Amino acid sequence: MNVHHHPDGVTRCAWCGTDPLYVAYHDDEWGVPEYDDRALFEKLILDGFQAGLAWITILRKREGFRAAFDGFQPEIIARYTPEKVEALMLDGGIVRNRSKIVSTIRSAQVWLDIMERGPGFSKLLWGINGPVQDNARNPGAPPIITSPVAVAMSKELKTRGFNFVGPTIVYAFMQAVGMVDDHAVTCHRHGAHAGSPSPGAPA
Repeated sequence: MNVHHHPDGVTRCAWCGTDPLYVAYHDDEWGVPEYDDRALFEKLILDGFQAGLAWITILRKREGFRAAFDGFQPEIIARYTPEKVEALMLDGGIVRNRSKIVSTIRSAQVWLDIMERGPGFSKLLWGINGPVQDNARNPGAPPIITSPVAVAMSKELKTRGFNFVGPTIVYAFMQAVGMVDDHAVTCHRHGAHAGSPSPGAPA
């Protein structure tokens, strides 16, 4: 992973470039451990929509997605009708992919089942992942695009009924929600959460 030395004197992972929106996402969100069930659902769905696109495309449309999908509240999404699907297909604020829209409805239904029957979405995913893993590489090292844990998590999610959760998508999700620390070792965010799990982390 390469790094970029920014005008503000801070060294960051090169993938965020200099776009202020992307830089803020890199500094404030990417790699920060997330334990909230609904927030994890939202990020997994957005990563599924990213498939075949650059993440910055999804990031620029994120507020549009949140508006279109009722704040990513699974309780509401699970009851979407065919008419709602058609309305979403006309919404230029999101990525209009019918398969992914329909999959989001199914995923919301599965999420509700996991929450109602146990163990809860956060505990399920973090139970597979275990403690935060430090996978950082030195600048210039080839990127990691999946892992045995990502394969296992992908398999579990698919078994439960999720779609668009292949190992590569799941690994990108794991990076984003802080299950792995993949900031380059010289990035100023590397190790920011080592030894200090967020409040409410599953036991």
